[in-house]
Amino acid sequence: MSEEVLNSLRKIAEKIYEDIEKGEIPSISLPSRTKKNIVFDPYSCVWKYGDSKIVRSAKKLSGAYMLLRTMYVIDFIKEMLEKNKSSTLREMYYISEGWGLAKFHSQDESNKLAEDLEIITKMLREDFHLRPEEDGASIIGNITIEETTRKGDKRRINCRDDVGDAGYSIPYYVEKDKLRFVDCDADFVIAIETGGMFDRLVENGFDEKARAILVHLKGQPARSTRRLLKRLNEELGLPVVVFTDGDPWSFRIFASIAYGAIKTAHISEYLATPTAEFIGITPSDIVNYDLPTDKLTDRDIAALKAELEDPRFQTEFWRNEINLMLEIKKKAEQQALAKYGLDYVTDVYLPEKLTQMGILS
Repeated sequence: MSEEVLNSLRKIAEKIYEDIEKGEIPSISLPSRTKKNIVFDPYSCVWKYGDSKIVRSAKKLSGAYMLLRTMYVIDFIKEMLEKNKSSTLREMYYISEGWGLAKFHSQDESNKLAEDLEIITKMLREDFHLRPEEDGASIIGNITIEETTRKGDKRRINCRDDVGDAGYSIPYYVEKDKLRFVDCDADFVIAIETGGMFDRLVENGFDEKARAILVHLKGQPARSTRRLLKRLNEELGLPVVVFTDGDPWSFRIFASIAYGAIKTAHISEYLATPTAEFIGITPSDIVNYDLPTDKLTDRDIAALKAELEDPRFQTEFWRNEINLMLEIKKKAEQQALAKYGLDYVTDVYLPEKLTQMGILS
């Protein structure tokens, strides 16, 4: 893989060099990353970039600086790959302090350049050995994985019997050369937004009772978490259900898992799981289970109205639920189910919802 990555990056550098050698203004072309150029593909059910392109050239000083930074970043990635090192995106930003005129002025600037290289090469920043700052999420369930350690050794871990209460921590890179599924004795995956609810399901032994793999999303899930959910779904044929709070921001967490996010439109097909289903908390749950609630804020209401126009929510289910939330003007947390006791979520709520979905019989 390293040689393939290096070849892709080398082509960018060669293009700029050839432009200079021909006496032309050096430039690179890539898809426009404006919101207008991000379209929802109804066939693959994910966000993608459209056909609009932009050209970054040295015609203007700002463009020249960007191409200079691009060359420095390519050289930095080359050095990491050759030495088998890695860097966080934050570290790359600070390392640029030594690049003279090519230094970044903000973390956002360096992050976007890393994304540009992903788009141009059709590789991932993880392939560049660039790591995110956030920790990986956790898994608990009867699945055995084989992980390649830092020293290149293979170790097998059962994510139920060989881990503590916190579960197995998902690494930032989860491809087959790093993480291989050895054996799995589970019927579905439940992705859980909050740490409190993940802990509740673990403590109540829901993974064993329901033959489930529990995945803690830690709020908006990291790319590695979304990629692992997709792998579990596609490679093992496990249905994925998403269990979040009942508010517009949690609905978007589900949408990012199922259909992709605008920011990562260039890799949505790689990250998204279009067959994922939403299990709650829904506005209907708030009414039917008489849950404790909070009032919607003006920002919540604006987000819900935007979701009514969002292609990811254009189903009868979502239109009905979003309109109901706007009508009752209430939202609820997952842990509101504790109103009926600590076991209610695993003994009543989830079994009822999963049976309705046909996942439990």
